[in-house]
Amino acid sequence: MSTVQYITENFGKYDVFSIESYMNIGGFSALKKAVTMDGDDIAALLSEAKIKGRGGAAYPMGRKWSQARAVPRPHHCVICNADEGETCTFKDRELITNDPFNLIEAIIIAGWAVNAEDGYIYMRAEYSHLRPRLLNAIKQAEENGFLGKNILGTGWDYKIHLYTGAGAYVCGEGTALIRSMEGKAGRPRMKPPFMKQSGLFARPTCMNNVESLSIVPHLLRDNAKTYMKYGVGESLGTKLVSVGGNVKKPGVYEIPFGTTIREIIYDMAGGIQGDRNIQLIQFGGASGKIADSSVLDVPYTYEDFDKHDLIIGSGSILVIDERTSVIDFLRYTQDFFLHESCGQCTPCREGNRHIKMFLDKIKAGTHTQEDLKTMATFAKVMPMSSLCGLGETAQNALKSAMKIFPDVFKVNE
Repeated sequence: MSTVQYITENFGKYDVFSIESYMNIGGFSALKKAVTMDGDDIAALLSEAKIKGRGGAAYPMGRKWSQARAVPRPHHCVICNADEGETCTFKDRELITNDPFNLIEAIIIAGWAVNAEDGYIYMRAEYSHLRPRLLNAIKQAEENGFLGKNILGTGWDYKIHLYTGAGAYVCGEGTALIRSMEGKAGRPRMKPPFMKQSGLFARPTCMNNVESLSIVPHLLRDNAKTYMKYGVGESLGTKLVSVGGNVKKPGVYEIPFGTTIREIIYDMAGGIQGDRNIQLIQFGGASGKIADSSVLDVPYTYEDFDKHDLIIGSGSILVIDERTSVIDFLRYTQDFFLHESCGQCTPCREGNRHIKMFLDKIKAGTHTQEDLKTMATFAKVMPMSSLCGLGETAQNALKSAMKIFPDVFKVNE
């Protein structure tokens, strides 16, 4: 199976600094169609295509838009989450780089669909070189009547604002991102209230990531419903995957759902460097679960991943070959979470610190059965008691490794 071009169909086809160039390939025709439609009808189209959020949580996107639209309060807003902080995840960067006007068009359509007055983009600090690209796209959209006052003669006013984070991984979590935008410390808050009711500046807020939004203009232009002809079962359409690690051709690939992991790694990413053996594969970023080569023939779908206790998450596939030991990989991952935990809640703050100590003991061969028991308890308690997704998922790799690679954790007699 080969890669496809649906979400990426505009790549290389227009000058990313010229709105006229974008309009010459059909740019903003989706917005012109959208403003003739009811927001519920747009949400229904997303539901028909079975689109799930591409930032990690996989929440049905049409349902999210319908729920946001239904909140009976004024001053709605839309947030594009471009804080792409998961390790080995760089698909959103490619969308911003190669198709910025499509993203701006998508954010405007989202605003129309949920009756918003403002749209916001929160972009990770490491993508600061892309700020001029997005600011230029926003400015030209305003100059051409697609943003600002009385958009396309509808009487609807809407603006887009660009914010940049300061490099905190935890700000990819929705409430932490909102707090950061409000000028507070980027730490998650308790829910409820949910952001659709009280989000940014206490306004009803609808948040989606870059890839999720970028699909929308393509769907609205897709009269033949080509998107729904891709994929299988409940996993319709295509997905961008970021493939990295010890592969010959790391990069972003657009695949139809149903492509096998083997096809992604070997046919698209060129196989393993030096034709070595696979030690492990991690799916969905640092917070994702790991597997060994026995999963190579598993189709890349939500259903098949559920059956094999894997998660699609952010869409990353990190391939590690036999040169790296499992315990070293877990220690590197744990260092990441220890550094990125905001420290607000005890289960995450102390759990990550102690598990790092246990992994160091395993590396040194000085651990005991009691250490393993305590470490497993911490890894079980953290998801049940942490405040946000960081603490809930930080031990996914460890828990899956303890099942798949039991010999790594054996106690020296």
